Amino acid sequence: MNFVMKAAMGGGPPDVGKMLGGEEKEEDPDAATKEEERQEALRQQEEERKGKYAKMEAEREGMRQGIRDKYGLKKREEAEAEAAAAAEESAEGSLTRPKKLVPAGCGDEEEEESIMDTVMKYLPGPLQDMLKK
Repeated sequence: MNFVMKAAMGGGPPDVGKMLGGEEKEEDPDAATKEEERQEALRQQEEERKGKYAKMEAEREGMRQGIRDKYGLKKREEAEAEAAAAAEESAEGSLTRPKKLVPAGCGDEEEEESIMDTVMKYLPGPLQDMLKK
């Protein structure tokens, strides 16, 4: 006998009989309560997991704060907020974006003249005369 004939006669795996239109099992009357219990157990496990990680994060934050206090550091959020406040203060009264800071000495006329003098030293005599005129 082949496998399909055994299944049709009820001698094969139970799933094959169902596929061929055999008898279906009745639903378990306690299935709904079992599913509710399973869902409740999953919720409880999730709450325990969240509690565990919240406790671990609180411990880590305590350690971080101890390090900040020891070395005089600020929290990242506080430092960013202070930097943003400083940028807003410098932009008060301005209708445009804040100007970029120019390093000291850049754009000074005195320095430009000294650079020209330095360049002039290295030029041949006739070129120096031409540029001076």
